[in-house]
Amino acid sequence: MTKEKALEWFGVGTAIAYSLLVASNSGYEFWGFCLLLISSFSIGLWAFLCNHRAMLLLQFFYASAGIIGMFRWA
Repeated sequence: MTKEKALEWFGVGTAIAYSLLVASNSGYEFWGFCLLLISSFSIGLWAFLCNHRAMLLLQFFYASAGIIGMFRWA
């Protein structure tokens, strides 16, 4: 597996876990938003390496949402 594929799939996996944690409303929202931030870094790096500029821009907003969510649920 290439470095790019590993970043892409790691980002997808953490994004799936994030969305399930937040949607479950089970008290683990803070950790869900931590996963969103990790996911946005992973997919952002993948987007940068693969020259997907629109996806890279989107990850800046997801990272911002992750940081805001972490502060709100801390």
